[in-house]
Amino acid sequence: MHVEMGRHLYGGARQVAYLLNGLKGHSGEYGLVCAAGAEIIGAITNPDVKIHRIKTKGDLDVHFIGRLREVIRREKPDMLHIHSRRGDMLSALAGRLEKLPMVHSRRVDNPPSFFDLHFKFPLFKTIITISKGIREVLLEAGVPAHRVICIPSAVDTERFRPVRVNRQGFLQEFGLTGDGPVLAMIAQLIPRKGHAVFFEALPAILAKHPRTRVLIFGRGPLKDELTRAVQKQGLDKFVRFEGFRTDLEHVIPHVDMVVHPAFMEGLGVSLLEAAACGVPIVACRAGGIPEIVRDKFNGFLVKPGDSKSLARHIIALLDEPDQLQLFSLTGRKLVLEHFSIERMVRDNHRVYLETLGIQ
Repeated sequence: MHVEMGRHLYGGARQVAYLLNGLKGHSGEYGLVCAAGAEIIGAITNPDVKIHRIKTKGDLDVHFIGRLREVIRREKPDMLHIHSRRGDMLSALAGRLEKLPMVHSRRVDNPPSFFDLHFKFPLFKTIITISKGIREVLLEAGVPAHRVICIPSAVDTERFRPVRVNRQGFLQEFGLTGDGPVLAMIAQLIPRKGHAVFFEALPAILAKHPRTRVLIFGRGPLKDELTRAVQKQGLDKFVRFEGFRTDLEHVIPHVDMVVHPAFMEGLGVSLLEAAACGVPIVACRAGGIPEIVRDKFNGFLVKPGDSKSLARHIIALLDEPDQLQLFSLTGRKLVLEHFSIERMVRDNHRVYLETLGIQ
C-alpha cells in the first residue's frame, strides 16, 4: 500500500503515479492512499490500483492515524511505502501500530533533523532516496548505509520528446515573435528554487542578447513578491509568469534552454523532462542536480547563488548554437540510459520483495 498525501501533481506525486502505473505486470497487488480530491487520482491509469481517499488536515491531524489504520485493517496490506512528507510521520505511526514493515521515499536533500534520525527513520526498514546526493546527505548524518538505497526518479520519455509539434502555436500562445531565444524556468515559486538569482542575472544576458524572453512556470507563495521584483527591475517586458501547466510536454521542446538556479534540490523532475525533450540546461551544483545535468555534457553547472556565473554560462550557450545542439542530443541520451520508468519500477519492486523476504 502506497501513501502519497500531496494534493498537487508536483514532482513527487508524479513519480508515485509513474510507479503505480508501471507496476502493472509485476507480481503483487497495489493500493494508493491519498487525500480526497488529490490530483494524483487522475494520473493513475493502472486499473488494478485500488485508490483510498482519506481526509486530512495536515501534519498535526492526529485523527489521520486512526483513519489510515482503518484502511489498513480493511485491506490487510503486507507493507507500506510512504512517499510524501505531508503526513509521513502520522502514516508511519499508523503502520507501526499495525505492525507493518515500511519503506520511505526521501526526495529532499536537506540534512535530516534530530527527530528524523532518532524517531522517524527508525520506523522504516529501508529509506529510498531519489538521488545519490540525497543518499550522501543521509550517510553523512549517520544513517547506516545498509538502510539507504538510491533509486533515481524517472521521466516518461514517450511523453517528453524532442519534437516541436506546433512551433507557431507555441509562439502565439506566449506572445513571442520567434526572433530571439526563449529561456524557461520550471519550479515552484519558493525561495530555495532561486528565481531571484535568475532575475539578477538577466540584465547581463539581455545586454548581450536583447531579444531573449523568459517564461516562468510554476505556482507558489512567492508569486506576488517575484512579480514585483521583476517590475522593479524593469524586466516585466522580458519575463512572463505562466503559472502551473499540466501540458509541459508540448511546451518544453520549443524553448531553447531551461534555467534552474536552485539552492537545494533532491533531483529535479523538471530537469529530467527538459533533458528528455533535448533541451540544454544551466543549473546550480546543488543536491542531486549534477546527476541529471552533467557539466559540459548536457549543460552547465554553476555555484548556487552566483548570478554572475549563471549569466556568463547562459550567454556562452546562446553564443554557440552548435553547443546547444550537442547538449540537446546528449541530454536525451542520458535520460534514456539512466532515468527510465522501467528501471525505476523494477528497482522499487525489488525493494518490496526484499522487504518481505521474497526471493
